[in-house]
Amino acid sequence: MDIFRLIQEITTHLKLSFGEVDKWFDKGENMLNYQPSNGGWTVQQILEHIYLTNFFLLILIEKGSKKSMRNNLNLDLNSEIKKYSFNKENFVRVGEYGAFEWIRPEHMEPKGELSLPEIRSLISQQYHQCLSYLDIMKNGEGLLCKTTMTVNGLGKINVYEYIYFLSLHVQRHLTQMANNESETIKN
Repeated sequence: MDIFRLIQEITTHLKLSFGEVDKWFDKGENMLNYQPSNGGWTVQQILEHIYLTNFFLLILIEKGSKKSMRNNLNLDLNSEIKKYSFNKENFVRVGEYGAFEWIRPEHMEPKGELSLPEIRSLISQQYHQCLSYLDIMKNGEGLLCKTTMTVNGLGKINVYEYIYFLSLHVQRHLTQMANNESETIKN
């Protein structure tokens, strides 16, 4: 897959993932605050967790995009583009809820300090941030910086892959919210 198709694919994935997340904000109060029988998070807590995780991932993405643009001055971008191949299979499980144990840091756990409208607005801003980074690095520059991702043993990944990871994390929690909703229907 060439880098320009990958950028387009990530853009599409972001649009779909964030579009689906946004629909959850319009669910009724009962759905948003339903406590699943397994003791897991409510939908409102999941939405806050998505925001918090995006917040911290975007710090790394911002640093990576700046470093990529600086590296573009000294590295051979065309050579990097030619030798790059995206191993999508490494990432697929990230988007699957329950596919592996995921121990999140405490600072990514919801604390109930933000209102639903605040969370919605912040997640929308994060979506636009992701698109902005993809636009800034539209010529393949995101390949020029790699950072280690420990989740599911991904290892060193480039800035585009970090943005894809963020979108897959969102997708993972869409499944969790759908599970909460199906449980409310059964009850």
